[in-house]
Parts: sequence; structure tokens; C-alpha cells
Amino acid sequence: MAEREGSADTADWGSGPALPPGLDTNRPNVARMYDFFLGGKDNFAADREAAEQVMAVAPITREVARGNRAFLGRAVRFLAGEAGIRQFLDIGAGLPTGANVHQVAQGVDPECRVVYVDNDPVVLAHARALLATDARTRVVLGDVRGPDEILTDPDVRGVLDLSEPVAVLLVAVLHFVHDHEDPYGAVRALVDAMAPGSFLVVSHVEYRPELLRGARPYDRANAQVAPRTFDEVTRFFDGLELVPPGLVNVRRWRPDARVLSEQLGPGVPCFGGVGVKR
Repeated sequence: MAEREGSADTADWGSGPALPPGLDTNRPNVARMYDFFLGGKDNFAADREAAEQVMAVAPITREVARGNRAFLGRAVRFLAGEAGIRQFLDIGAGLPTGANVHQVAQGVDPECRVVYVDNDPVVLAHARALLATDARTRVVLGDVRGPDEILTDPDVRGVLDLSEPVAVLLVAVLHFVHDHEDPYGAVRALVDAMAPGSFLVVSHVEYRPELLRGARPYDRANAQVAPRTFDEVTRFFDGLELVPPGLVNVRRWRPDARVLSEQLGPGVPCFGGVGVKR
């Protein structure tokens, strides 16, 4: 992750575990920026500065993050409840925050099993500390760009039975994978490995010129933004049947009473959808 050791901005680091050695706290990190957008405390000065620069140009960014997080919760509740899914593979999970996938799923059925995957050592350290006592939840090192490594990881296989239906979650991660990194091939490999009756959950920032301008601070972060159009995001669901209402603005995917009580306006520039493999 880091090429050099930054200043130990430990005064700003929540109440989490010890910092991994060699951590560069001077380089913005997309997971910690997202944490800041959500109102979390697990971020450093460089993350906050970059996030504030993004919001100065695209002030809707914070609402995008919150809308995306709420979509994740509603999708997991649907999958664990109505769809009866008991296995979840959350790739690009990010830092633990409120209403994590295992908490939502196990709130429906305590037997639900969850594997979180992330390529950030800070995320892994924090999540492993949080989940140390939960035998049905595991955190592994991996990257959506390497689906085969994820699918064959012994910790993944030790928790999940991929011959049975599973929900693969790619929430706010594919817009950090550029076309030359073959995001469609990565998703296809994951879908091909899913048993019939499995689900794919995707959320993705929409291509808008004003968001591209706001995304420039990400150029110096550990990942850069690759927004896509509606049709381009729809391609991730090739071969799957979209669950109603289809691919829509994240705030309009099966909104709960809280969302419906708000003034939705035009929504936020982020698509979300759930597809099932028949």
C-alpha cells in the first residue's frame, strides 16, 4: 500500500487497532475518505483535506456516500430476508462503520455467514479487530481485480460454500477499477463461479462532468475514480435477471420509510442494482 512512512497522525485515528507498519498517512486513501464522508473518525488529515476538496467542487458527494451505504443495508436485508440468502461475499468492503453487512444479515438470521475482502491493510487490521470473536465472519486480503485468488482463498472457502447460493457484493468498488483493468471480466469470473440462485449487488457512481471535476483530488489517492454511464453499469449484470426495480438511483432501490419521508429530489448520481443468477 505505502511506499514510504508518513507522519503518524495517530491523534486522528479513531479508537481502532495499532497502525500497520509503513503506513503512509500523507497519501489520501479512498476507504478513509469514504469513512470521512460517512462521518467516521478513522481517517487522517490527508484524507480529510482531499475529501473536503472533492466536496468543494461536488458538494453532493457526501449524500452519494450516505445514499450508497443505505442502499447496501436495504439490499442485504432483502437478500437475507425475502431472498433467503445466508452467505455473503463483500468485495471492497472498506472500513467497518455502522450497520455492517454481517450485522444486517445476522439481524435477520444469526446463522448468516459473511466474508469481507479488501486490499487495504488498514481495513483488514480494523475489521479483524472488530470481528475477532465472530466465527461466522471472516476478513481476507484480496482485490476485485483478482477474482480467482478470492474464489480459491482458503479462508473464503472455509466460511462460504460456493456450491450453494451466495450474494456477491460489489458496492462502491467498481468505479475504482478502470477499463484497462478489465472490470467486466472480473465480474464475469465471479458470476460464473456463483451457484444458481445467487445474487450480484452493484453500486456505481454515474458519469457526470461535474463529478469528474470533483474527483480530481482522487488523482493523488491510492485509487482513481472511473465513473460510468447507465448502459456501462448495466453491462455488469449481463446474464443475470435484475430484481425489480432494476438498476436505478440508489435512493430509489426499494426505499424504506425513512428514505420515503425525505425530499428525494433528483436523487444522487449513483446507480444501484441487484441481479439474480437463474
